[in-house]
Amino acid sequence: MNRKAVGMILSIGAAALNGAASAQNSAGSAALDAGLRAAVERKDVPGVVALITDRERVLYRSAFGVADVATGRPLAADALFRIASMTKPVTSVALMQLVEQGRLGLDDPAEKYLPELAGLKVFTSFDAATGAYQLRPASKPPTVRQFLTHTSGLAYPFTSTIWRDFKPRAGETYPFGGPLLFDPGERWHYSTSTDVVGKLVEVVSGQKLENYFRQHIFAPLKMEDTSYNVPEAKRLRLVAQQQRAGARMDGAIELQNPQLGLTIASPIGGGGLASTADDYGRFVRMLLNGGELDGARVLKAETVALMGQNHIGAVSVPALKSALPRSADFTFIADGRDKWGLGFLITSDQVQGKRSPGSLSWGGINNTFFWIDPARGIAGVIMMQYLPFADAKALATYDAFERGAYQLVNAER
Repeated sequence: MNRKAVGMILSIGAAALNGAASAQNSAGSAALDAGLRAAVERKDVPGVVALITDRERVLYRSAFGVADVATGRPLAADALFRIASMTKPVTSVALMQLVEQGRLGLDDPAEKYLPELAGLKVFTSFDAATGAYQLRPASKPPTVRQFLTHTSGLAYPFTSTIWRDFKPRAGETYPFGGPLLFDPGERWHYSTSTDVVGKLVEVVSGQKLENYFRQHIFAPLKMEDTSYNVPEAKRLRLVAQQQRAGARMDGAIELQNPQLGLTIASPIGGGGLASTADDYGRFVRMLLNGGELDGARVLKAETVALMGQNHIGAVSVPALKSALPRSADFTFIADGRDKWGLGFLITSDQVQGKRSPGSLSWGGINNTFFWIDPARGIAGVIMMQYLPFADAKALATYDAFERGAYQLVNAER
């Protein structure tokens, strides 16, 4: 092989590692590249993969930085990220497929399908100093819809000081983490609710989650790199689990110890999937297209529209305070104004240069994020891989990427 050919191959390889993308020749793409590269060079984030898509095609795709801060392994555009709670929209889509088929209803009590949910209790008091608590029966059983919308009354230890400190008495068991914080439908609180949704998918379909997802979502959408259990052959594409150093997770970014393995013994609906920006880009493009992608229909258009509507009524989504260092406060939520659909946060405000009202979004605890803007017909995916969730520098990188995405789209349309 001659020197010129070798040089060309090396150039192509370097571009693939450091920011090659489709439609990368515009000024908007160059500005996005510069912004993401600068975030890495400032050491705001160790690495980032970002993608923008419209209804027809990928408009932008780039990767910058490292996949492992200890070794300096370069981050490639096809890197596999543990997307954590970005699993939740996938689980919600799976359940809505079953709702479409008439196999369960949104307003059915979930205990109809999961008997372990019968007789749920609600905290009436909790003493933070002693851990003493009192419970009462819930006023009504939570519905399928309330688990899809995080209005069931459940919580997470990182979103509730009560759940963080709660220690059940001998003989008490709580299959999804603890007693309810409030009666179903009364408030919104981010929670293990989507774990219940995952169990509903398994019980109603008769399939394990990974098998159901593969057959009914991943295979039709050609999401070939999305799974709970990562094949050994893909090990080197998996980004290392990282976090900020220190008890408050406010130091330099280092490796987590221990690292997660390739397998997940018991997949849950609320988290655990590994995926790529490309694969998740196909998932959000399916939703942009009303449930269909490249001839494969995953949901009816009316179901996708239903998922994007406000399902919590006058209840609002609050910007929660974190109860554990692995997450910062939920400052990315428009406190008390945003709403929730069937699996998604719904943006209420128009912020200049950013997504439209009615856009759908969420993220994962390792600072992976997405948004879907049906009004503008575009969606974005940005993946980082470190704790704490909602880290200020991760959110700043996300904000700059989103603004750059709309600048790119405005310039090219």
